[in-house]
Amino acid sequence: MTAVTTESIPTAPEQLLERLRRRHDNGDLTGVAALLLAITEEQRRAVFPHVDTLIRSIKGDAWWQGDRPHAGALGLIAIGTAPTAPKAMALLTRRGMRDGWGSIPLDHLRSVLHARRPPWLGDLATRVCEKLDPDLAVWGGEWELADTLLRESGTMPPVTEAVVRGWQGAITRPERRGTRVPMVERLRDSPYTDLLLPGFFEIDGLGNGFPVREWDEAAKSWVSKPRFALSLVALAAEGRLDRAMLLDGAIDRMLRGDRPGALRTFTALHDALAPTPAELAAHALDYAQLLPAGSSPVATLAQRALRTVDDAGRLQLETLLDASAGVLLRKEKSLVKTQLIWLDRVARQQPGRLGEIVATVAIAFGHPALDIQERALTIVAKHLPKLDADDIARLADEAVQLGGDLPARAAALLGTTTPSPHPADRAVTLVPPPPPAELPAPIASAAELAEELTSLIHHETAVGWERVLAAVVALHAAGQRTALADAVRPVLARDADVFTENTWNPRLRYVFLGETLRALIDEEPGRKTGVRQQMVASVRRAWQDGTLPGAGGVEDNPRGVLGLRVAEISVQLLRAPVPVLLATPTHVTGSLDAETLLTRLMRAETENWTPWRIDLEQSLVRLSRNTAPSVVSRAAALTGEAGQRFAAWLRGGGLPDPVSTLVEQRTPEKKERSYWWGGPERRVVVALKPAAPTGLLLESQLLHLDRPAHPSYTDPDVDDLWVTALPHHREVTAAWALPMLAGLADTDLKGGADLLPQLAEAEGPVGPALTYALAYALGARHEQDRLAAVDAFLMLAARGTPFAAGVGAALGDLAAGGTLTVSRVVGPLSDIHRAGASAITWELLVVALPLLLPNGARALPDLLELAAQVAPAAGAKGSFPQLDVVAGRTGASRLVREAKRLHSVLNQ
Repeated sequence: MTAVTTESIPTAPEQLLERLRRRHDNGDLTGVAALLLAITEEQRRAVFPHVDTLIRSIKGDAWWQGDRPHAGALGLIAIGTAPTAPKAMALLTRRGMRDGWGSIPLDHLRSVLHARRPPWLGDLATRVCEKLDPDLAVWGGEWELADTLLRESGTMPPVTEAVVRGWQGAITRPERRGTRVPMVERLRDSPYTDLLLPGFFEIDGLGNGFPVREWDEAAKSWVSKPRFALSLVALAAEGRLDRAMLLDGAIDRMLRGDRPGALRTFTALHDALAPTPAELAAHALDYAQLLPAGSSPVATLAQRALRTVDDAGRLQLETLLDASAGVLLRKEKSLVKTQLIWLDRVARQQPGRLGEIVATVAIAFGHPALDIQERALTIVAKHLPKLDADDIARLADEAVQLGGDLPARAAALLGTTTPSPHPADRAVTLVPPPPPAELPAPIASAAELAEELTSLIHHETAVGWERVLAAVVALHAAGQRTALADAVRPVLARDADVFTENTWNPRLRYVFLGETLRALIDEEPGRKTGVRQQMVASVRRAWQDGTLPGAGGVEDNPRGVLGLRVAEISVQLLRAPVPVLLATPTHVTGSLDAETLLTRLMRAETENWTPWRIDLEQSLVRLSRNTAPSVVSRAAALTGEAGQRFAAWLRGGGLPDPVSTLVEQRTPEKKERSYWWGGPERRVVVALKPAAPTGLLLESQLLHLDRPAHPSYTDPDVDDLWVTALPHHREVTAAWALPMLAGLADTDLKGGADLLPQLAEAEGPVGPALTYALAYALGARHEQDRLAAVDAFLMLAARGTPFAAGVGAALGDLAAGGTLTVSRVVGPLSDIHRAGASAITWELLVVALPLLLPNGARALPDLLELAAQVAPAAGAKGSFPQLDVVAGRTGASRLVREAKRLHSVLNQ
């Protein structure tokens, strides 16, 4: 530590602060601590009132410049000079300081605290614990600060989520004081274990923090090693922890539910405890609740526990039947098959209650999988001779749920007539979605604009942007400069980082909006960066000579149009103001009514103002494809340049659909790949080019799309701003977004398929881009994306748009080549079928199956099984050659069995 002699220590607080500031600026944390140790307590307290000034002098990116964050040294100074806990906390929670708690040097802090011994340290420790961030407590080093304060003061922490998470993170780290310490020892030695461990069972999501597998270098594989669970069990064996508390806590956590990943630790703990039959029997009702309702691993655990209780002769039949009623409809076939086998055995053991047991088995007639239905029907047939007439009549009622070829088999077995295939399903008519909603009323005041700005920052939407941009132009035209200044200035100050270009904010549309607002209220403009100046120059060039060179910082996709529009407002609003934007849509989809645009252009000619170039172009490409003849004739009377262009646009039929061309991308050889690329071997995307010259500045931004030979990683950063730029040309938007949508299926991307329902609500023909987009999303890795694809599929079907055959062809192409996983597609298609769109589901399947049958893709039997359910509901008849070949094979493979089933259904 840097030596500090008594003679070298200044006496005035300002001089002491200046000495501390210099060491802080140099990143000399040792010197800061040495000086704090060398001065007296009175000197420390005298310095404290000036520390706030030093903290306030650091702004923006400066907090994180240099080798160490400033908050580390400043936090040490704040705690080392504060007179009370509240005053120390006031500085620690200032903006900039709050994010740097993890950078405070703890060894130096302990030295300073040992020298000061402040009586309020326990109060400060509690306050810091109460302000911990649940995420930063684990990964940002915040818990280490809190732990230091707690240990130095001898205080116990409050039991909060952030505290438990921080303690959990410290327990899972294998390092302590430079040596590896077993987790069981860390738990045994921690002063917080008894206090915080119960919170581990009570707070959602904490199970994610403990790995249950480790890499075995010798075996070169992952092996099950739930160290936390094993450590808890070891401490219970020592008597350090209560075994009953651990078992009750694990089961209670599973009952209350959580994400499957977060429950792995609790299932591992349950298994590590190895409950005895007596312990399992005491929780039989809990397991009976988990079996139908728990996640798949939890339900498997519960099923195994109940089987053990039953084998011990301690399970009541009522409990088993109640649990079975729910589990027999679960999607996990292994669970259902195990339950059916169990019920079959119990039926043989308890003939006096055979009717109840077989009636429970018949619940599986309603399972979506035909092989489960078939297994249940086989069990029923086995016990049928011992059932009375009433039991058989009840089974016949349940048998109406059977699908595929099973209704005929059930009718022969039960002595009933074969029901017509799903007549109710055939009668279902999908209801078209309502017309798109109109854009909300315009923002009427500066105060309302400030509220909408705040909302836009935290939740960016196309509707929000349109309302804000329209209000900025309209309120400026109305002369509300003073009101704008009063309302907007606090927003610009509070969210300066959003409206100023910096390394953390690459979204130039917000930067230009900030520049526009500052100009309107006579505030100092932000930094003039090269990117911003290039964009300004591009917009001015467009205004002056009708060209739009590449604008730096503008996204190369349809959302980039918004950036150009905001830049145009920033450049033109004070130079050539207009009272209204032409492109503000009339509907939330981005669509603009031609009558409304005509009215705006007539106003421009009456009031003698010139519409802006990019604003005009955005308005034109937002027009509907069908314009009333009266609007076309009235537009012909316009005399201004913008009006005449509008009239010519209408006469020409608007924006012609560009040409969509499929492009097959291939991953290069391994030696040529980027080091990070782990994507697909093959990806199909779409290139675009205009069908004819459009004369649009935005033509290259919207209609020119080339694709490279190799696939690339694409973030799922797609939103409604893409759709609203071209609301009547959804194929164009789909083409731009297709690499991202493909990544949902062939990489680990998640989230982005929400774009598809928006495209389904938009207008325009469906081409290869949208059909491949739907195919990729139906086979997406994550369920939320597959659900979005189902919603889009049903919306398009309800609107009568022809598209399903194209999706089937795309799906067959991708799945046959291994890009799509067939098993992921089966669930979404089943959902579409059950929603009443059986005919259009068959339209897809009858195209996809001939492409898949020749190569026997994995999970193809599941798809054939689904087809056997869909075909009767769709009224489909007649086979096709590829199916005939597979159905004609000998053997008992599931592929052959399901092909024979579908063949039988189609030829009944």
